Amino acid sequence: MTREAARGHSTATLFEAATAQWACDGQGDMPECAVDPTIKAAWPGATVAGRAYTVRGTGGDNLALHRALLCAQPGDVLVVDLQGSRHGHWGEILAVAAQARGIAGLVVDGGVRDRDEMCALGFPVFSRNDTVRGTIKADRGDLGTEITLTGVRVVTGDLVVADTDGVVIIPRHRVDAVLDEADARVIKERHILDELRAGRTSIELYGFDGEDLPEDR
Repeated sequence: MTREAARGHSTATLFEAATAQWACDGQGDMPECAVDPTIKAAWPGATVAGRAYTVRGTGGDNLALHRALLCAQPGDVLVVDLQGSRHGHWGEILAVAAQARGIAGLVVDGGVRDRDEMCALGFPVFSRNDTVRGTIKADRGDLGTEITLTGVRVVTGDLVVADTDGVVIIPRHRVDAVLDEADARVIKERHILDELRAGRTSIELYGFDGEDLPEDR
């Protein structure tokens, strides 16, 4: 993926979430970027990177999600605060509707259903739980406003990077700096991997103190 596409919040995989988090930590003054690990990939191998479109609804009600599909733009990732509710707010029907509109994925502090079907569709979902409990449709919710997801501030336009390791939210005004840091990290790690394959040790490469290691290691 080109840097231009990355800075445009491409839906293609950007970096691993762990690399994105490391790059955020490297900024020194960044707020918390890593969403709580209770928000997990709904199916193995799910991965997404894209522009956040924020949604705040009421747990047990999914009308706000239906409305969000009409307002989000192609390539957006819906980032949804539903207060950790154990209801199936999202399933196969909404996943197909989202794909038809070019929505890249979903991150939701709440429950979903139809995990196997979403895996078959290849639609990336990151949620707190899986559940068969149904929902009502009464609360229109708030779209495109600031939300807090497990303590992480999210506004529309932030960059979402998510994979099976976790979910990271990069503030939109810090994306360039974080991408620069992540680029450097990727280059350094490739060099380290090459050196390890050539026979050097992690103790040597990272400059750790290995003096007390047994000689027959």
